[in-house]
Amino acid sequence: MNPRETAAHAREAHSRLHMAFDDNSLLSQLFGEGDKHLERIERALGVALASRGNRVAISGPASRADLARAALTSLYERLKRGLEVDAPAVDAALRMAPHRGAGAGESEEIRTRRRRITPRGPVQAQYVKALRTHDMVFGLGPAGTGKSYLAVAMAVDMLMSGQVERIILSRPAVEAGERLGFLPGDLKEKVDPYLRPLYDALHDMLTGEQVMKRISSGDIEIAPLAFMRGRTLANAYVILDEAQNTTPVQMQMFLTRLGENARMAVTGDLSQIDLPKGSRSGLTDAVETLGGVEGIAMIRFTEADVVRHPLVSRIVAAYDRRVKGGPGKDNGGQG
Repeated sequence: MNPRETAAHAREAHSRLHMAFDDNSLLSQLFGEGDKHLERIERALGVALASRGNRVAISGPASRADLARAALTSLYERLKRGLEVDAPAVDAALRMAPHRGAGAGESEEIRTRRRRITPRGPVQAQYVKALRTHDMVFGLGPAGTGKSYLAVAMAVDMLMSGQVERIILSRPAVEAGERLGFLPGDLKEKVDPYLRPLYDALHDMLTGEQVMKRISSGDIEIAPLAFMRGRTLANAYVILDEAQNTTPVQMQMFLTRLGENARMAVTGDLSQIDLPKGSRSGLTDAVETLGGVEGIAMIRFTEADVVRHPLVSRIVAAYDRRVKGGPGKDNGGQG
């Protein structure tokens, strides 16, 4: 908390709230070992939490005390649904707290074979809702915001529930100036390094045996973008990852593969384009061309939505400031 925020909080009316929980068996998980989850909330919000039995007293500036109560309520509801509470879940509850009751919550749950996934921030909640309700969704923003992971999770959810018959995961094979022809091995060995993040996400949703079985049967296909040409992708959930590295021609080709009963998710970070200098990104072109087209949702993430290590968010913000105005210019961390 910076000095300006501290002074503002000091001027705000002090509040003392009391909460009571009816299931004592959940409290050790809610509070954390040695009350570490309560301490995490205290540090994040600048409030004091005191637990006694099944009760928690919250003291601090009124608005911050309300946020702490909202976060604890969310975490308790999470436990009652059979989900675990760990440090990332606490951080997610804190991000979601200002938006409770405003249409962005954990109701947008994704179920996969290995886990149940809930949004870790309000933009993630919007994104999951868009993935569920739109035939085509663009997820735009920096690494660590969950764009690709949530799209894969939704694809697995829809495959398991029979809403689609297969999953197709694709990436353009462009990275730091390398070309497939100069890489060793057969075609699979050449493209696998580019597609590894998609494999990793799948293994988070399904057992290794299920992943291999689904790939062998064709229920899950992982292929470079070039393999999409000439196909019509029907009854499928299709994901194009790292889409900032497509050309406009490739992007148009991909988007027009959409067939009957198919969904598409396109993810990318426009600040991390690896195309040759002077080449126009197909993702940039698509965002400018398709904005406002009915049936297409575009969800934009910023560094504030990064859900990896907190340092990642600060790194993204620092690079963003340099691009926008140089190291001496502070734009308030807005991406």
